[in-house]
Amino acid sequence: MLDFDLSEMYETETKRLKEAVRRNLKRFPNDFMFELTNQEYDSLRSQFASLKNLGRGEHSKYLPFAFTEQGVAMLASILKSDKAIEINIQIVRAFIALRPLGFAAWLAKNL
Repeated sequence: MLDFDLSEMYETETKRLKEAVRRNLKRFPNDFMFELTNQEYDSLRSQFASLKNLGRGEHSKYLPFAFTEQGVAMLASILKSDKAIEINIQIVRAFIALRPLGFAAWLAKNL
């Protein structure tokens, strides 16, 4: 997922989300999060049917961060909003619910 989508989900500004990530970069190895290249971002933007032209500031001049599932979970643990706390709790409960299915053993073996 991209940073601007996650900021909407976590009910925070993209700028604040990226600041939190930058303050905690050790928590985000390359398999958790990476920054898109110019080419990747241009390719992604070209897939949108139409871009809004609402003037200055509509599209960020900075490349977005892309997060894997693990990165989304880590992001929930560093953000301080009530929504982030709620999502973090849901992630933990999901792992607990999967435990009886042997998910933890599979995960340990395959990581």
